[in-house]
Amino acid sequence: MLTLDLFFFLVAGPAVMFAGISKAGFGSGAAFASATILALVVEPGLALGVMLPMLMLIDVSSLKPYWRKWSTPDVALLVLGGLPGIVLGALLYRVASPDLFRLLIGGVSVGFVLWRLLLASGLLTLARQRMPDWAGVAWGVAVGFTTFISHAGGPPAAIFLLTRGLSKTQYQASTVLLFWLLNIVKFVPYAALGMFTAQTFMANLVLAPFALIGTWLGVKAHNLVSERLFFGLTYTLLMITGTKLMWDGLT
Repeated sequence: MLTLDLFFFLVAGPAVMFAGISKAGFGSGAAFASATILALVVEPGLALGVMLPMLMLIDVSSLKPYWRKWSTPDVALLVLGGLPGIVLGALLYRVASPDLFRLLIGGVSVGFVLWRLLLASGLLTLARQRMPDWAGVAWGVAVGFTTFISHAGGPPAAIFLLTRGLSKTQYQASTVLLFWLLNIVKFVPYAALGMFTAQTFMANLVLAPFALIGTWLGVKAHNLVSERLFFGLTYTLLMITGTKLMWDGLT
């Protein structure tokens, strides 16, 4: 049951705005923090259900400034793998408990931060050579699965796209197109699994302006705000919320 009280909107409003900033300005890599935050205050399935229409609105709002600046072949490879990944996520959701999804969402959040810290320290390095096309399909499966269970497809998409020699804007535009397409596909199983309710619809109506404002800010911030500052704050937030979700799932 989703209670649309002041506390919910005090949490959800900034979370949705943050998703807009991240998706429209910084490659979608950490937009899933919004779903992680919401899962702290509502049941995980409802948190995902609230966020998907907002992410779709952000996707549509982001298309115009990045229109046709993406790498169509690379996006096509990730979508090809993403479709079976979404099916796998839907099958898991049918049999998983809310606590398992708290663990998964929290684990993805903490794992993402640890992965970024290892990269920054030099203990882990991404492939420097251009990945072959088949790797795009393989990573696409991971993109589809993680985007279904936690809206966290950005990191596995980045692992592939960052080896393909894309410019900053071409990379950003590719993530916008990729998740616009995959989020449309996700809408059908989300609806079939009961992740949308009358309460999530009402929440979306109130939260839509936050999504649009966040998108506008993200496009502006793309060339103005330091990525290091943005992601530094994001990683701190993800570590705290992810750890809390994992604790809630276990206890």
